Amino acid sequence: MKSADMSPTDLTLDELRLALAPMVAESAVFDGWSEAAVASAADLLGVPAATARLAFPGGTMDMIAAWIERIDADMAAALPAAQIGKLPIRERIRTLVQFRLDALVGSEEALRRALSIMAMPQNAPRAARLGWHSADAMWRLAGDTATDYNHYTKRATLAALYAATLLVFANDRSEGKADSRAFLDRRIEGVMRFEKAKARLLRPRDETFSLTRLLGRLRYPAR
Repeated sequence: MKSADMSPTDLTLDELRLALAPMVAESAVFDGWSEAAVASAADLLGVPAATARLAFPGGTMDMIAAWIERIDADMAAALPAAQIGKLPIRERIRTLVQFRLDALVGSEEALRRALSIMAMPQNAPRAARLGWHSADAMWRLAGDTATDYNHYTKRATLAALYAATLLVFANDRSEGKADSRAFLDRRIEGVMRFEKAKARLLRPRDETFSLTRLLGRLRYPAR
């Protein structure tokens, strides 16, 4: 991200796209994810529209991806691992997801349009990669260090949970987004139950209960 004394015109294109991203999303509420939204954002930031367009060479999906990446970066800055590491694991995940939802308040229309664009067949692979990246960022901040297949199952599960919660959030008109919060709580509880069940199933054989071993010990007690 840019330093406080750096002019917007001094930013690299990568820095510029992240600086513009929330303003493009704000404009997308009215202009859709379009060059018009980029031009409006450029005007707000004080850079030429032509320069701003160079930051999004891939068009609409580049704009949406930058918005997601900006939220990833803001989340990491606001909730470093050292801060949330003191919480129970389910509270870490809930806190991280809720931060992302709070960042979207007021941008529901932009979110609805973005979700529709991301769901298009030609955009689905990139949308999946973006979801995976955000899930990975959340798990890393939550302190996950798994390197085996659990690394992948945790991220796939969280990506699915987050995607489902976004769909609820985008259309949630309840007071204080209470419906979204309740939905998130239920999904996290379900994930925690799944993780516990998975841990029991995958526990080494000598740590699991064995009826055969118990009967053997009853018949031939240890001496």
